[in-house]
Amino acid sequence: MVNRYDFFNIPMKHTTLVMQKYLLTFLLFSLITGRLTAQRLVSDAKIVYRIEKPAQQPADPAFEGGTFTQYIKGHQSRVDIDFKLVHYSYLIDSRNETVVTLIDNHGDKYLIRAGKEEYEKDLKQYAGVQFVDGKETKEIAGYTCKKSVGKLADGQTIEVYYSSDLVPENKQYNRRFVNLKGMPLQFEVLNKNGTKMTMIATKVDLFPVPGSYFDTPKSGYKEISREELTKMQ
Repeated sequence: MVNRYDFFNIPMKHTTLVMQKYLLTFLLFSLITGRLTAQRLVSDAKIVYRIEKPAQQPADPAFEGGTFTQYIKGHQSRVDIDFKLVHYSYLIDSRNETVVTLIDNHGDKYLIRAGKEEYEKDLKQYAGVQFVDGKETKEIAGYTCKKSVGKLADGQTIEVYYSSDLVPENKQYNRRFVNLKGMPLQFEVLNKNGTKMTMIATKVDLFPVPGSYFDTPKSGYKEISREELTKMQ
């Protein structure tokens, strides 16, 4: 009996085997690319965090309801820390290795510049931080986050919850997290008195951030050195 042929002039039995092979390959490819596309490389972002003070710190109305806002755009990043009376902004350029600090204290505005030497000093300080993942997870701002503990050079530790689905394109957007495997959506910040504040994300926006957010003001601020700021405090 003569085998039947399809329009490609290939025996039907052989065609079925070929189709099964291609279907299996397609399914495997879909599974692999599905895992890869779940992880997003982030070049632009705005993340808003609420600030939780240490439980042992006395209540101070001036610092209630504080927010920490992180902006990212390529090699540039910005952090805004807002309290009722004081506002801090940090403009970070990882390509040129510079940081500009803006302070608005009761209407008194100051600008402090840090060059490559200070930038690299801070980067070196955090480059040695090693993060060890734990088993605990939690949902933060719509993302499943893994717990990780970072050990600093002086032996102190910071607790972080990060999303491995969000990976910053610029690892130096926040030098504290150059060795973290994703975007931190909850993290601790060490205070000079040894206490810790906790930043917890409430909103994550992955839309393009205007370039003007990273411009250094040309007026309205008095430029001072870090030493001058220390004397004023």
